Amino acid sequence: MTDDWSVLIIDDEEDIREVTALTLRDAGYRVETAVDGKDGLARCETVAPRIVITDIRMPRMDGIQVLEAVKARFPDTEVIVATAFGEMDTAIRALQLDASDFITKPIHNDAMMVALSRARRRYTTRRQLKAHTRQLEQGLSRTTRQLEETVTYLERLIESAMDGICGCDAEGRVVTFNRSMEQMLGIDRSRVIGRLRMDHFFRPDEYHRFEKDLAATGHGGAGRLMLYETRLLDQAGQPVPVQLSATPLTEADPTAGRVCFVRDLRRIHRLQQEMADQARLLHQDKMMSLGRLAASVAHEINNPLAGILNYIRLMQRTVQKGPLPAEKQARFGDYLELVETETDRCAKIVSSLLTFSRKSPVSMGPVSVEEVLERSIVLARHRLELANVELATHIDDHLPAIRGDANQLQQCLLNLIFNAVDAMLRGGTLTLAARTDTPAGMVAITVQDTGHGISEADMGHIFEPFFTTKQEGSGIGLGLSTTYGIIERHGGTLTAASQPGQGTRFEIRLPLSPSDPMQSGAVS
Repeated sequence: MTDDWSVLIIDDEEDIREVTALTLRDAGYRVETAVDGKDGLARCETVAPRIVITDIRMPRMDGIQVLEAVKARFPDTEVIVATAFGEMDTAIRALQLDASDFITKPIHNDAMMVALSRARRRYTTRRQLKAHTRQLEQGLSRTTRQLEETVTYLERLIESAMDGICGCDAEGRVVTFNRSMEQMLGIDRSRVIGRLRMDHFFRPDEYHRFEKDLAATGHGGAGRLMLYETRLLDQAGQPVPVQLSATPLTEADPTAGRVCFVRDLRRIHRLQQEMADQARLLHQDKMMSLGRLAASVAHEINNPLAGILNYIRLMQRTVQKGPLPAEKQARFGDYLELVETETDRCAKIVSSLLTFSRKSPVSMGPVSVEEVLERSIVLARHRLELANVELATHIDDHLPAIRGDANQLQQCLLNLIFNAVDAMLRGGTLTLAARTDTPAGMVAITVQDTGHGISEADMGHIFEPFFTTKQEGSGIGLGLSTTYGIIERHGGTLTAASQPGQGTRFEIRLPLSPSDPMQSGAVS
């Protein structure tokens, strides 16, 4: 198909111009004509021909000038020059200026068709080469951009690493030195990269050992080290304990260079020391707690044991005197009753300790907050009446269910209620409240008294085991710590606020039941 090929014929001889145009149109070409060089260049601007056939000798602008102008403005356009037999030097000049071919006058149709065919091939090949070159350039640009992004990413990784990264070439010169290495050794990378060798950071004997171990194969192959402990020298020449891993830059040649990952053991040693200090403090705190426990238990048990021992000795002395008269037998009954009471007191103390140490398993299920509160109030009412304490309640209707162990939650409430009663020695008011905190997905239960309050110094210890502010013989300080543990195992929180002389407020916050958060008719 030639109808897509446009040809511009430039010739000042009208007969030649028109005959050539007719021949090319018959061959299927789209043809435009121009009467001289300047007219031809103007036509090129409007029709953009793929091929130009131009005469050499023309007024105003000759064929060589047309060729140079066309190639400068339209480099893809092919130019064929028509010359006379005596103008071969001009034809050669035209070929040097990138003319696709030349034909001699008078023009023979066969020669012209051959020249056009060659021009078409050159045009097509040139365009294909340009398209291919453009694709290669685009691909190269894309690859270059990706490579630059990869390099930037790797540089950021290297710079953001908490461990030091140091790379060296085959001669041992440092080529990579990240920020962590700068901070570790106290030296700027500008004074290191390309200037110093790896052995600069070692003592001679330690570098010799490092190179010897690096050449061995015990760490996965020559040139590799894993978690190798050594010492590097900082800017001041002081040794820095480090853990070093090394790997070759290329698998084929372990001596071509290596990269080292360096961990500053000073930081780890500091952490280890801090952990040891914390463990020592925890042990000291544990021993202090055990001391408080021993003192509290000894005090709580010694009193009833002393009473039991006194009554037993009294009964022994009485029995040794002979047969017991009736009135002394009755007195013995009173003694035995007192012994039983004191023994039961000791048993309760021991039971409290066992309950605290065993951490009873939680039987989780949907729990009605209203029912737990109601049962706790019923169980505590007699104690409230004896202590002359009035009860006020502020409980929202239709509280949503929570998930927990109803018996253990009841134990928590009773512990808080009884603590509040013990704090109001001359009576007062106990307020129980419960509300839903919908945004937080929690139920909040508060127990507030009007007692003597808790001092600021004691507030930091009230949830510690065996800590108590009660009078001697009133408990061993496990109630609040047990309650705190139960609430924590339920996924909730227990907090306290107090003002000395005004009272104390405890708040329990428990998560709603996930299965049916807005239903209150749960089983307790």
